[in-house]
Parts: sequence; C-alpha cells; structure tokens
Amino acid sequence: MSVAEASLVITVLNESTTISAFLDSLRGQTTLPAEIVIVDGGSTDGTTEAIRTWAPPHGVTVTLIESPGAGISAGRNQAIAAARHDRILVTDAGTEVDPGWVTALLHAASSHDADVVSGFFYPVGDTLLQRAIAFTITPALAEIDPERFLPSSRSISFTREAWAAVGGYPEWLDYCEDLLFDIAMKDAGFVLLFEPAALVSWSARPTLRAFMKQYYRYARGDGKAGLWRKRHFARYVAYTAGLTLAVLSLLTPWTLVALAVCAAAYLEKFWRRVFGRRKAFGRGVVPALALVPLIVIAGDLAKMAGYPAGLRWRSRQPA
Repeated sequence: MSVAEASLVITVLNESTTISAFLDSLRGQTTLPAEIVIVDGGSTDGTTEAIRTWAPPHGVTVTLIESPGAGISAGRNQAIAAARHDRILVTDAGTEVDPGWVTALLHAASSHDADVVSGFFYPVGDTLLQRAIAFTITPALAEIDPERFLPSSRSISFTREAWAAVGGYPEWLDYCEDLLFDIAMKDAGFVLLFEPAALVSWSARPTLRAFMKQYYRYARGDGKAGLWRKRHFARYVAYTAGLTLAVLSLLTPWTLVALAVCAAAYLEKFWRRVFGRRKAFGRGVVPALALVPLIVIAGDLAKMAGYPAGLRWRSRQPA
C-alpha cells in the first residue's frame, strides 16, 4: 500500500450513520492520499467525534475544520485552501469508495497529464425502495458519453490550478454546484478526462418524500444557475401531452393506447436500468420494476416544482 502526494477533501454535516463506513473504505485503498481534509458544517449528531477517534492508516494525516453554517461549496473551498498538495480528490461522506478509487484517479491523471479526472459511481441501498430509487435514477456506464459527461463531485480529481482558475466551487449556489464547477473548468479550457474505473458507491434517500425533496432542490439549483432550460422545458411538454391524452381517452378510447405507448417509451430507459441490475434485487426485481413509474413521476413532479422556484430566485438577483 503506497501513499501519494494528494489531498482528499470532503464536507460533512450530521453524517454519523455513514461516516464510519466511509472512513473504513478509505482504509482499504490500494493507494492512500497523504492527507485528508474534512470540513464540518456544524454537525450535532456525533460526526466530528467519530472523525476524531478514527485512526488513519500510517502515513496519512487528517485535518478536521469545524465551520458551522458552511455549505457544500464553501466547505470544499475551505478544505482545498487548507490542503497541502496540488492534486485534489473529492468525494462525499455518504459514499463508500472502491479499493482502487484513488489509484485509478491518480493513474489516469499522470498517464494523460490531465488536470481534471472524473470517476464514476454505482448505486446500492439497504432497502428495496432505496435500491429501486438509486437504480432508476443512476445511468448505466453504457449511457455515458465521455466527451459530454459532467462529473459529480462524488468522484472527481483536479489540480489546485484548475480549481483556482475558475474561482473554486460557486458558493452562491446551494445545489448543482459541482455541475457549474465542471462547466467553468471546461469553459476555461481544461479537459475533463473520464475514468470509469474510479468508482464509488452511493445510496438513495430512504423514503419517496425525502427523494422528492432532494430532486426539488436539485431542480431549484438548475433554475438558480440557469442550467438545462431545454431539458426542463421538454419535461413540461411531455407531461402536458400526457395529460391531454389522458383527458382525450375519456372521449376516444383509442387515445388510451397512444398514452400507454408514449408512457412506455418514456419509461423504457429507467426500466432497462433496473432490469440490467436485477442481480442486486434477486426476487425483488419485479416489485422494483413496478416502482419505476412511481419513482420517475415523483422525481419529475419535484423537478417541475423546483425549477421555476430557482428561476424566480434568479430573476430577483441584481444584474
């Protein structure tokens, strides 16, 4: 096991249920970062105590910065500013990193002289609902276009130079901040290299309500940042068309067939994702497939509520 001159940064806030598993997954890395910098945004559930009592592997230092009220962007920026090394690794405390995660990111960066390397992620979950949600919304590797992929900061590495060149993570944005950070680096001329072997696992929210709240916030972040206007507009068009066909089916039953065909076409991608991971469900794959329409509709409704809220916020900001 080797130690590399790289700094891993994460932010935490009330992560007591996940932080131990995350730290244990770091211990199993084939290559370790020489430094871990953690910014806590004001945890009250024992997260900081768990971090302080964790014994890092030999050669790894841990710095805990307590910054009550710091959001994700501000926390990451604080951690990076405090880090000693020029190569930065970023993930979330709610994940678990595969043993080769650090190795894959650093090898890709050095082999291609890449300023930015994006890893990938895969879904897990303790309950059938968590797995159904996570598997429905997480794209399969075959769906990814490496040239257009904008990495989540769930799995990414970049140089301090790239971070500084774009002014760091946007602290005015509470959600989707990592996408805006990615776009800024691309616009600044940095190439985002995709390394699918740099894997982390993640779990969805435990309830449908919590999932909808999360997606509302994501869409609100899109609206605040002015992202994906066409994509969100297309969603409103699709649901308007669906409601129109549903109403018309009361008068002309044949439109019910058209509605079913359109709905199946819309849901096909999501069903395919769940079925492709059917081994993770075992016998639960049938109820998971049955949950897909509910999950997709719930997520879409949350997005359609969140996006205009973000646009309203954006319209009220000074020019």
